[in-house]
Amino acid sequence: MRKLLLTTAAVAAAICLAGCSKKPAQEAVSITYDTLTDKRDGQKYRTVKMPDGKTWMAQNLNYRTDSSWCYENRADSCNKYGRLYAWDAAKKACPAGWKLPDTADWRKLVTAAGSEDEAGRKLKAKSGWNENGNGTDDYGFSTLPGGGRNSDGSFYYAGNNGFGWTATELVDNLAYFRLMYYHVGYVFENYYLKSYGLSVRCVND
Repeated sequence: MRKLLLTTAAVAAAICLAGCSKKPAQEAVSITYDTLTDKRDGQKYRTVKMPDGKTWMAQNLNYRTDSSWCYENRADSCNKYGRLYAWDAAKKACPAGWKLPDTADWRKLVTAAGSEDEAGRKLKAKSGWNENGNGTDDYGFSTLPGGGRNSDGSFYYAGNNGFGWTATELVDNLAYFRLMYYHVGYVFENYYLKSYGLSVRCVND
């Protein structure tokens, strides 16, 4: 009986080695980098084709429009973080052929980057975040903590929070945004008054 048990175990092990230990091969993720020149003002932006299959700007938009601001009204903040846009301005700010991503675009991006729990770590820049809250920037998306602007004109949380408007509204005066926070790898979805100023990441239309 002992010999039979050993033989059976050996057969089972051989079968497992031949079949059940093999895992399905994962498809290689194709990341493509390029640049975009905004014909309206000549500014050049890095772009990246992300695992969701879409091409995104790898920098925040810095095109000057009405209802857009530099953080604390400092030009060097615009050079570093891009501009902060009220929602109505954000909807029209992207260059021709590009658009403000909606919630579906952001959700696909976050899913392709792993999950809401870990995508923030992979999408955040390797430097620039307070208290060593930097990311690994696996894809070159390089999210920076550009902060935001309240309806009363006060600025907040540069260095801590990276906000990005979506094109999806909740009700007449509210629209959704995405948030990456310096302490965690989570990517939050929430909504703000459309009069707030937040960053814009354009995606290829």
